[in-house]
Amino acid sequence: MQAEELAYVILTPYSMRKSRTGGIISRLISRTGLDLVASRMFAPSDELVKRYAETIVSATEARHRATQELIREYVLKNFSSSKDGQRARVLLLVFRGPDAINKIHQVVGHIVHERTSGETVRDTFGDYIAEDGGKVTYFEPGVLASFDAKSVEADLKLWAEYSDIDGGILDKVIGYPSGGNVEKTLVLIKPDNFKFPNLRPGGVIEVFSRTGLYIVGFKVHRMSVAQAEEFYGPVLEVLEDKLGGDKGRNAWEDIVEFMSGGRPSAVSAEQRTQPGSEKIVALVYQGEDAVRKIRDVLGPTDPSKAPPGSIRKEFGQNIMVNAAHASDSADNAKREMGIIQIDENNLKPLIESYYAGQ
Repeated sequence: MQAEELAYVILTPYSMRKSRTGGIISRLISRTGLDLVASRMFAPSDELVKRYAETIVSATEARHRATQELIREYVLKNFSSSKDGQRARVLLLVFRGPDAINKIHQVVGHIVHERTSGETVRDTFGDYIAEDGGKVTYFEPGVLASFDAKSVEADLKLWAEYSDIDGGILDKVIGYPSGGNVEKTLVLIKPDNFKFPNLRPGGVIEVFSRTGLYIVGFKVHRMSVAQAEEFYGPVLEVLEDKLGGDKGRNAWEDIVEFMSGGRPSAVSAEQRTQPGSEKIVALVYQGEDAVRKIRDVLGPTDPSKAPPGSIRKEFGQNIMVNAAHASDSADNAKREMGIIQIDENNLKPLIESYYAGQ
């Protein structure tokens, strides 16, 4: 059996500003079949940008080397700059699986001006415009990645080194007009979207993009039973009142099991605090009236009652398996972010552990 590899993709500041995050993630997950195992938002410092740019040019073949030189200049110009009151935000995604580096390579593609089919991520989300004489007049790679094992290792270790300093919840990188009700809110893309590699996780993010809000946090997470119990604690009393004691309790345990993979009544004290078997993606959105805007796009809890075009109408199945969760107030968003430790850096230990075992 082929050994598993780590591979990475970085969404560029332009892709983040243009809300292309969902479309790119859909392509990467569904077309590679790889497991998204970690992620982190970065506002790269000048030092990180300089060190990363130094690693980019390595090809010996002339055309590929020329493209890498364009990417290096792009990184130096765009990764630590500000535009329209925003500092540059990038999203690092880490994938794992057999032949991961080559699979990412095939889906990301190269940027060359002959390719316009939309077959790869860069065909669709990048631009390479050159004059007849070959001079490049506009260049946007869409995403960045490395395509050999040594480069991937060096790059991941570099970004891990800066992941505490330059990464996390980027709630101070975007300027807003004074007097607005600027909020942060939490979204969880639920486990039903990750049963097999598919378009759904990115599709949910794509629909949320219509809010005009900014993604300032992104975490791949596995809820422990204890976290799910605390997260959905307020729901227990409601269900017990509505359904009766035992039935309400069983319905609540179904929710905890759905989100974490374990039933509170069936796990040991030690198992309760361990990461669960079910994967979610937690996103933090920021902007004016963020809570209301996200809830409006999400739709009501019951997908059968959700309006056309809402996330729960498009992706939900029933009251529990309904694609995503969103905080219902700024105070609850703060509480829920604390429970799942939204700013926890789980990227760095994963990378260190993986390469320590090589």
